[in-house]
Amino acid sequence: MLQLQDLVETTGAMLHGPTRAQQFDDFCYDSRLAAPGQLFLAVKSERRDGHAFIVDAVQHGCVGVICEQPPLTELEATVLVVPDVRVALQQWASAMLQRYQPLVIGVTGSVGKTSTKRAIATVLAGAGPTFASRRSFNSLFGLPIALGRLEPEHRFAVLEMGVDRFGEMRRLAALFPPQIAVVTNVAPTHLRYLRDEDHIAAEKAELVRALPPDGCAILNADDPRVMAMSRAETAVISFGLSRQDVTLRGEHVVVTPTGTRFDVVFDPRATAGWPSGSMEPSPARSAAFVPLLGRHSVYIALAALGVALRCGMSLESAIERLRVIERQAGRLNPLPGVNECTLLDDTYNASPASAHAALDTLAALPARRCIAVFGDMLELGEEAQRLHAAVGRHAANVADVLIAKGDLAATMAQAADAGPAEVVVTHTAADVIAAVRRRVQPGDVVLVKGSAEARMEQVVGGLLVPEVPASMVLVRQEQAFQTLRSADPGRPTWIEVDLQAVANNLRLTQALVGPQVRVLATLKADAYGHGAVRVARTLLQAGVWGFGVATVGEAGALRDAGIAGPILILGYTPAWQVRDAIRRDVRLTVFDPDVAREISSAAEELQRTAIVHVKADTGMARLGLQPADVLPLLQLLHELPGIEVEGLFTHFATADSADQRFAQVQLQRFASLLETVTHAGLRPPLVHAANSAALLRFPETHFDLVRPGLALYGLAPSSATPLPAGFRPVLSFKTEVAQVKTLLADTPVSYGGSFVTARESRIATIPVGYADGFRRSPSWKYVLLRGRRVPVVGRVAMDYTMLDVTDVPGVRAGDEVVLIGIQGDERITADEVAEWLGTINYEVVAAILPRVPRTV
Repeated sequence: MLQLQDLVETTGAMLHGPTRAQQFDDFCYDSRLAAPGQLFLAVKSERRDGHAFIVDAVQHGCVGVICEQPPLTELEATVLVVPDVRVALQQWASAMLQRYQPLVIGVTGSVGKTSTKRAIATVLAGAGPTFASRRSFNSLFGLPIALGRLEPEHRFAVLEMGVDRFGEMRRLAALFPPQIAVVTNVAPTHLRYLRDEDHIAAEKAELVRALPPDGCAILNADDPRVMAMSRAETAVISFGLSRQDVTLRGEHVVVTPTGTRFDVVFDPRATAGWPSGSMEPSPARSAAFVPLLGRHSVYIALAALGVALRCGMSLESAIERLRVIERQAGRLNPLPGVNECTLLDDTYNASPASAHAALDTLAALPARRCIAVFGDMLELGEEAQRLHAAVGRHAANVADVLIAKGDLAATMAQAADAGPAEVVVTHTAADVIAAVRRRVQPGDVVLVKGSAEARMEQVVGGLLVPEVPASMVLVRQEQAFQTLRSADPGRPTWIEVDLQAVANNLRLTQALVGPQVRVLATLKADAYGHGAVRVARTLLQAGVWGFGVATVGEAGALRDAGIAGPILILGYTPAWQVRDAIRRDVRLTVFDPDVAREISSAAEELQRTAIVHVKADTGMARLGLQPADVLPLLQLLHELPGIEVEGLFTHFATADSADQRFAQVQLQRFASLLETVTHAGLRPPLVHAANSAALLRFPETHFDLVRPGLALYGLAPSSATPLPAGFRPVLSFKTEVAQVKTLLADTPVSYGGSFVTARESRIATIPVGYADGFRRSPSWKYVLLRGRRVPVVGRVAMDYTMLDVTDVPGVRAGDEVVLIGIQGDERITADEVAEWLGTINYEVVAAILPRVPRTV
């Protein structure tokens, strides 16, 4: 229970307004998680200002607020004003720890901190009341919040201390001085900020350095960087599995589906120099069991035993307490899965070290087959590709099937592709779930792992047996996580691509044309700006036959990403690129006899067969042969070695027009051509003509294959050709407010001063401009902000655009702005933007430039 008097005395807070509550049940750090009786922390972060959510928190039951600027309106809550909320929180927590005087055990390390903390707390609870910081609240902000539940009766306080920046551990140790320091390991985590393992070790060592003369370090002896932290003036309990010269050694490790058995070998000589009577005599060797899975769990158990011995417990009683350690959600937690499989839920977070440990555990468990499912591992900096590849190679030697979700995880798949495992790459939880369900059989064990941002718990939720509610066994099930943008797009201007909508649109397209007609998805211009590689992987999972691109370069990008389906270059390929196309198994469009001979020659030299499609110009007056010239080319191709003619196609010029007459003329010309080549015995297996508009309007154009583009992205070819019910837009274009300022009347805005305020106005600047594809002239007329349309004012600059938000109250930096998409009850479509710009929706989405990151 938090007392108002303590908060005022320790922080110097000033009360603002009437006192509504004298005590509080707990701290609230997120208004979406607010509960009655809590004290809301209005913290300013890199992304949000908590002051904007004070009213929301009070409406959800908070009876107190700590803030830096008092609210403008009176609240039904006690309001404390401090210079800095974070500093005040740290001051209070440090003071409470000093007042209650528990024995503080600080736990740090790259991997396994939370599990080790919980194991230590469980074992120590056998010796007295023990506090443990909850979840992974281990930072300068999170740990003080966790200490809100510290009580005077707690004899021990087990505090997890994590760092992701330099100097953080020294500050943590100064605020919450440890008497015992536990270091689990040093591994490549947070490399984005801490550079390398040597710097990580130096930062972790600050916890050991903060120990008092009578303190004790509990160190993993199997990690040289950890053992290097030992100090001559401080007692050390060492533990490990590999070395003989340790205080506590684990031997004869056996991993079972219910936990891990091992022997503990205790060296009593390590008691030298400790206070008399600090430990009872114990046997040299004892059998132990911990209900956690994996060889690495023995390190967790040994660390807990070391702390227990230092705190005066007997080895026997400490070993007995290991048995009551509870498994935690998302940490190698076995769960019942569909089709009588076992799910190994390791979705709380991921690093290379924990990924390798999870794979070792998967290999150690009895299973009919092993299936490994991995999402991206984040914060690995420049080492990300190498470290993902290493996990992929390990997975190839352990798993029968490897399913990778995400761009970085795809690197695992590429590294594993040379091994015996079946490899699948996806980008959505739904595709992973479908891929597992197609393959899983009774007795299989399915490991699911990824960084928190990868949200791999969604995969586990889709594979659980119906009798087990996800909300009871999975991580991140609170309502707040349903609205949280977990992935960092890398820029405050981004595109969101709904890959499930892509798959949905393909299924509807296939239903329209029937199962006998193949679908060639058009991925030109980076899938019309949506991201060709991700879209291609999603469509392959959804059953697409192949892909159409415009250039050899576009085809090569797909092949480099491991896309193995048929790829057809729909346009011109110069002779000097023919060899590269054939080498990459890319189909070519041909409409010139000389190029046909070049293709044949290249195929012969490469000792491969070149697959080609012949293009007929039936009225587009662009690329292609006149109908009368098609049969002679087919005859030539039939004679040339190294060539297989797979297709014959044409392209409609006006299929999306309200006037259908010319489209019918083209169709008649193509039908006549087909009759001619069929009569000559040269009709290729795949005849195709239909783009999105034609496949929607003219069933007679479906032939053997259709080539949808725009429809797959949920965009209508024209007003005369609307999409059928069920098709969904795929792309949303978003940014956020960078700054809001108040301008006097008659103030010019942006380059040239073409817009002048007619009144005192609030102008918001957003970080998007014509270098992103947000057109300068003519420009967007409106965007969506706080669920309302707001006008674009002034000239669009290369990187910035201004909005008039005078009539929208409360706009502040960080607010989301929708350029294309939905916000609240409002919607701006690519079609509407196209009308503003005097163009077509194709150009609107395809013109969004590569520097705008695409997220899924």
